[in-house]
Amino acid sequence: MFKNVFGSGFLVRTAHVILTWVITLILFLHDTELRKQEETGQLLQPVLFVLLVLVSVLLYFAVSLMDPGFILSDDSDLQFMLGVTEEQQDMIPPTTKSLRQRRCGHCLLQQPMRSKHCQTCQHCVRRYDHHCPWIENCVGERNHRWFVLYLAVQLLVLLWGLHIAWTGFSYAPTWQLWLRTNGMLLAVAVLVALLSLIVLLLLGSHLYLVSLNITTWEFMSRHRISYLKHCGADENPFDRGSLHNLWGFFCVWGTVVWEQVYFREGSDQV
Repeated sequence: MFKNVFGSGFLVRTAHVILTWVITLILFLHDTELRKQEETGQLLQPVLFVLLVLVSVLLYFAVSLMDPGFILSDDSDLQFMLGVTEEQQDMIPPTTKSLRQRRCGHCLLQQPMRSKHCQTCQHCVRRYDHHCPWIENCVGERNHRWFVLYLAVQLLVLLWGLHIAWTGFSYAPTWQLWLRTNGMLLAVAVLVALLSLIVLLLLGSHLYLVSLNITTWEFMSRHRISYLKHCGADENPFDRGSLHNLWGFFCVWGTVVWEQVYFREGSDQV
């Protein structure tokens, strides 16, 4: 399930963890509301904040080290395409339209629909969304929902941290003295505010695309994707309605044969 921890992303992951806990430590060392509550024995909010930071770090590692849906052999792809068991294969409705698979020009494996070869990971990924340098891993079928959950938790941590930093600024009669007193906390607040904006934009864009049942790769490159380039600008063959799309993304576990959705009965081939 997990890749080698000491792979190419070891330094990125280490830097992320160190930065997270350094910022947390600075928020506790300065005269913020967390430190005041800790000194007065009111430990509920400090403990909750530390636990939330810990959850965000654990989610980061889960998304970063998880197999995003690598395609490793033609046999497993065929099993994925037609169902996990023969009994499930019989449950898939027949279609008169062909379910054509193309062979990857890099790893020479057959690609199910919505998969793409990642040049960084050197593997094809099912329902490929994008390769994220922040987690040093692809975002695909198996870890996409966990990636969105991680962004939501991370945003909550960052906004809470920004509020905590704001409570720690102390008064000084001059700007020079104020910067000397609050310089470290100001740097943390600016960094956290910038990261909050980035995570907010990422989370918003992913939720929007999920509600449409389209991936980042498909949204950005639909004019070059064989199964989408003939569709109209507002046409998405995978869209089943926003609520159904969100429910299927977050609540339905298991594989989806996207060829069956694309060639669903009663629809024309696009």
